[in-house]
Amino acid sequence: MASDTELLLCPVNLRHLETHTRAYEEAVAMAKRRGAKLIVATVAPEMERNLNIRDSEAYWSQQLAKFIKDHPADGVEVETVVRKGAIHRQIVKLACERNVDVIVMNSANPKVQDYLLGTTASHVVTHAKCSVYVVRA
Repeated sequence: MASDTELLLCPVNLRHLETHTRAYEEAVAMAKRRGAKLIVATVAPEMERNLNIRDSEAYWSQQLAKFIKDHPADGVEVETVVRKGAIHRQIVKLACERNVDVIVMNSANPKVQDYLLGTTASHVVTHAKCSVYVVRA
């Protein structure tokens, strides 16, 4: 099924929303300007550290839905996706599977502020087959 609508992907780390909200806001603005659809994705860990979370995918799906509700993307079609695994690999895999045109993501994990790009952004920039727009956190 071919479509002329551009597809943007914005990975969001729900554990560090203070730095990921800016990339999400930029992705929404870009999607509005381009008339694009926006996939907002989060990646759950393979092994959940919080033992109170029994169903990781369900839990993170709820958290992502809450994030979208709290940060509406008025005028933009939004799809949410939850993946499990290594964050950098899952972002690239999802972008490839969905034939994404642009990935919009933050620049660094807040714990590695001394680096220009965090390890996740660096991997995605290096391995994605589409354009990657990196938003400075």
